[in-house]
Amino acid sequence: MAEKQHPKSQVGIYGGSFNPIHMGHISLAKTLLQHTRLDEIWFMVSPLNPFKRMADDLLADNQRLELTRLALADEPNLIACDFEFRLPKPSYTYDTLCKLHETYPEKAFTLIMGSDNWAAFDRWKNHQEILLHYPIIIYPRKHSPLCAEQLPPSVTLVDTPLYDFNSTDIRRRISHDMPIHGMVKPQIEEKTRLYYQQLSHENL
Repeated sequence: MAEKQHPKSQVGIYGGSFNPIHMGHISLAKTLLQHTRLDEIWFMVSPLNPFKRMADDLLADNQRLELTRLALADEPNLIACDFEFRLPKPSYTYDTLCKLHETYPEKAFTLIMGSDNWAAFDRWKNHQEILLHYPIIIYPRKHSPLCAEQLPPSVTLVDTPLYDFNSTDIRRRISHDMPIHGMVKPQIEEKTRLYYQQLSHENL
């Protein structure tokens, strides 16, 4: 008698600089857990985006990872992940997905991205291979409208709430000594402010 196959755990890969992680990121992930078949979402903190120049206001990898871990500590099935830190730089999504598949054969991975990234997806390394082997979930971003009917079969558009702020707004508010209460998790508010203030002084 053949051994019963257990279904693979469904893991969403939510990549980003998380500079810093904020309530919008977390609310989005929780919505996806509720409305998709994902069992977990891994917040893949990226050490380097191939399309971004290293910014003066980018926190060190370990600090962004620390804030992400602290922010998700009380969120079931949302996990901070440093997997890309151990891969060659720059870290391309295709390479990350291949290595994840090799390292965790018991899991099935789905890529999560914003509609703004989807608009540039044809510039990604091996984007056709990603489409062929991995499901993609897209969430809406302001100024990047998307028609679900025009998406490939392996790509799903999920309606998620849009937030009125982003990481750039948080960094700007810190630089002007303005409150960020309600924009980040309470347990990281003080440390987030401290880290960006220290970075600002270092760049003077």
